[in-house]
Amino acid sequence: QVQLVESGGGLVQPGGSLRLSCAASGSIVNYDHMRWYRQVPGKERELVATITNGGVTNYAGSVKGRSTISRDNAKNTVYLQLNSLKPEDTAVYYCNAVQVRSASRVLEVWGQGTLVTVSS
Repeated sequence: QVQLVESGGGLVQPGGSLRLSCAASGSIVNYDHMRWYRQVPGKERELVATITNGGVTNYAGSVKGRSTISRDNAKNTVYLQLNSLKPEDTAVYYCNAVQVRSASRVLEVWGQGTLVTVSS
């Protein structure tokens, strides 16, 4: 089973940028979807962005236009570029790998998370 390790989080001022990385221990090609989620204590985990093996991307309305999810299959790494950061972007960001085996059998793997704090 693949292991995911996020990095790139930290403290950034409003309007700044960060590039988060999700390094996998195995081939990310084995997973149908690679996703970034974020979560604030007391709130539900929110899907931020997703990218399929075919390169199809989707973004949450809250980050659309100022974020980019990408993948480097050779490096087994998924990235999330965040620009024009706002205080409300503050959260723990998690990497998620999804393998659809059947309509009723889905395998998910989660990273440990990386904290992004947007504050002046």
